[in-house]
Amino acid sequence: MARIIAIDYGGKRTGLAVTDPLQIIATGLTTIESKELVPFLKAYFLKEEVELIIIGLPKNWDESDTHGTPLAEAAIKRLQKEFPQMPLKTVDERYTSKMAKNAMLEMGLKKKDRRDKKLVDEIAATIMLQEYLQSSSIGG
Repeated sequence: MARIIAIDYGGKRTGLAVTDPLQIIATGLTTIESKELVPFLKAYFLKEEVELIIIGLPKNWDESDTHGTPLAEAAIKRLQKEFPQMPLKTVDERYTSKMAKNAMLEMGLKKKDRRDKKLVDEIAATIMLQEYLQSSSIGG
């Protein structure tokens, strides 16, 4: 099997997470500048076998767009153009950043570390990916 990579895309930073090759566990990979996403993925795909990209699509509770929705949609179009053979799915990313901050608190991270937005983005991508893995294993 190949890995699945999750993208928590933002205007400045993008959090990335990946599964192990057996697609059992989601692990934070890194946080990069958003403008570096395509070059980073090109290099990563040369080293690792990836079968699916999931990317968070920010929406409000009423399904209306957030300020981040057009940014994510533009990133999706660019990824589809750059990697036409790679399947891409969007997932709901509501509250992943809040969940990431709560997870950091539960892990006992110091206040200074919890303010690290890079870490928040990476953990948010990991949460998104773990939720995807759980929902796809339930669905078969």
